[in-house]
Amino acid sequence: MDDIMTPTLLNQQENLLAFATRYQQLMLLYEGGIKQITTKLDILNREYHISGQRTPIETIKSRLKTPKSIAGKLKRKHFPITIDSIVENLNDVAGVRVICPYISDIYTVRNLLVNQADVVLCREKDYIKNPKPNGYRSLHLVLQVPVYLSDGVENVRVEVQIRTIAMDFWASLEHELHYKTDGVVPPGIAEELAGCAAVIAETDRRMESIAVRLNQLSADFQEPALGAP
Repeated sequence: MDDIMTPTLLNQQENLLAFATRYQQLMLLYEGGIKQITTKLDILNREYHISGQRTPIETIKSRLKTPKSIAGKLKRKHFPITIDSIVENLNDVAGVRVICPYISDIYTVRNLLVNQADVVLCREKDYIKNPKPNGYRSLHLVLQVPVYLSDGVENVRVEVQIRTIAMDFWASLEHELHYKTDGVVPPGIAEELAGCAAVIAETDRRMESIAVRLNQLSADFQEPALGAP
């Protein structure tokens, strides 16, 4: 068999190589966007710790969507599977998840990020004040940050999800159950999941109320009594 490639096959190979190269370059940008956000969060958390304040962040997680997940989402939304389509139509290729102790910490972290000069808030969805029908709660932000390259600056969008430990616990279990049922959760179980989410939300509120009361007691205990030197 002749090993010489036909012009058509050669063109296909060149197109594939060009796509792969551009895809790698794009993923590099998204990785840079993730590092920009996680570095900002690490610095803010360390600042709180060094100043002796309670830190508002428990853990920080990050991920890049897989090629299969990217292609699947573009297909479901009837978008072309191209590099330009990824950039224009997807906001969650780069993702950062921030886990906080209390609900108020979520909005503290949100404000600390959004108020930075090089961060642009592109979109915000508050599923804490307006939970999804299944009970899901979290604050979703799409932030645009600059990534500096050797030949210039590229602005990259990163989805940031901020939630409490309890919200993350529920979401992880719900995701696992959703996966086991191939995305179709029976109505009875769906109602139970929503009920569990409501219980967890109430627990979040009560735990924060307890924390506020304890903080006040601690502050009162440390204040000198009247007439004390």
